Amino acid sequence: MKIRDLLNEKGYEVVTVPPSFPIQDAMRLLVEHNIGSVVVAQEKVVEGILTERDILRLAAEDSANMASMKVEEVMTKDVVVALLDDSLDYVMEIMSMNRIRHLPIVDQGWMQGILSIGDVVNALRKKVEVENNYMRDYIRGVFS
Repeated sequence: MKIRDLLNEKGYEVVTVPPSFPIQDAMRLLVEHNIGSVVVAQEKVVEGILTERDILRLAAEDSANMASMKVEEVMTKDVVVALLDDSLDYVMEIMSMNRIRHLPIVDQGWMQGILSIGDVVNALRKKVEVENNYMRDYIRGVFS
């Protein structure tokens, strides 16, 4: 399965914020949308990602100044991304190797969507379920 197929099922909506967005407002967006990250972008060009982990790290290191900080001061700048034509297995490997739970999807430098580790696990679960059903049908047909 290609990432393009998964996004066609899931949708292409991504919650984004500009780099100058206040951290407090970004935290509200995470809670409002029940998500674990926001992509930091200007006009669909990914500049960073702000995750719950980034915010937790900030709270542990500099909670006194947290209220006045901007997303660009805290975001992860070296963003790992995937492409629409990447395979689900490849994306799973990227996420595992880099220990990330949110992966922006880009096409020709423009953001197209985002996948969470939950999206990947759910897609793999469905794939295995379909394969199991085919195997059961095959066994029933051969041994019935």
